[in-house]
Amino acid sequence: MPRAWIERIRESVRLQKYDMTAHALEEMAEDGLDIVDLEHAVLAGRVMRIERDDPRGNKHVIEGLAADGVTPVGVVGRFTGGGRYLIITIYVIT
Repeated sequence: MPRAWIERIRESVRLQKYDMTAHALEEMAEDGLDIVDLEHAVLAGRVMRIERDDPRGNKHVIEGLAADGVTPVGVVGRFTGGGRYLIITIYVIT
C-alpha cells in the first residue's frame, strides 16, 4: 500500500475536504459514532485494503480507533472526480 494514499486521505480529512453519504451518516448514528470518531480513525488508522471493483473509483478500507482510543472503527471511502474524499460508510468493527 503506497504511503501516498493514506497521506492524501488524511490531508483531505485535516482540511475538511470530505463529504459523507446519507448511508454513512445513518451507519455512524446507529453505531453511536460521531465526526470526531471518524476523523480520529482516519488520521491515526491504516488503509487495510483497496477495493478496485467499483467503476466510480477505488475504495479504501481504513481501520483505526474511535476518539476513545478503544473502539475499533472501519471507514470506507473514495476520491471523487472533484478531488474530494467521499466517506461511503463508517462502522464499529465487531
